[in-house]
Amino acid sequence: MNLERFRESAWNGLWRQNTGLVQLLGLCPILAISTSVVNATSLGLATVLVMAMSNLAVASLRNLIPYEIRIPVFILIIASLTTMVDLAFNAYFHDLYLVLGIFIPLIVTNCIVLARVEAFAAKNDPLSSTVDGVMMGLGLVCLLAVLGGLRELAGNGTLFAGIEMIVPGASAIAVLGKDYPGFLIAILPPGAFFTLGCLIALSNWIRSRAAQRKAAGPGTDDRSLATAKAAS
Repeated sequence: MNLERFRESAWNGLWRQNTGLVQLLGLCPILAISTSVVNATSLGLATVLVMAMSNLAVASLRNLIPYEIRIPVFILIIASLTTMVDLAFNAYFHDLYLVLGIFIPLIVTNCIVLARVEAFAAKNDPLSSTVDGVMMGLGLVCLLAVLGGLRELAGNGTLFAGIEMIVPGASAIAVLGKDYPGFLIAILPPGAFFTLGCLIALSNWIRSRAAQRKAAGPGTDDRSLATAKAAS
């Protein structure tokens, strides 16, 4: 795998084909567990582990798996690796494991994992597939971290609530002060939909501006784009 292909995989996973902002996959865990940075990022990292190991396993065995039964075999591989991650969380981060609850085992049914296994790992070499799984997973982690941070900050006025479950002795940061009354809807399901919708809208706006600049040619600034748009 050369450097150019690595950059392409990284850019696809983190931005161009971001699983949450562009493909809109795995919305159930994205919306349900993103009430804080710690919860959201932890689930995202668990998903990264499963995606990386699943892609590696499927890419290594792809020539041995009959095409007709590939989906059941893929799910069996993903389920086995998810169970390993689930048991590891239970053993080493038990308090966090209790908070995340059913959402770690549900990684098995997350369409993000199966989609990358079927679309990429089943057709490419192990190294490229592993990198693809990691980058697609990190794109999800970035989205979860931003979504969880915004919801936690608006809802409770803090950041990194629950960090003591990972780093003993650490505590949340009261960004908006201890007297902040909180905005309850931000940490409820409607707040998740609203915040994710705003992030998707912002992402689409950034992509649109980038496409306009590319079409207008190098060296074009925002004022020139606005003038050209008004003239048209």
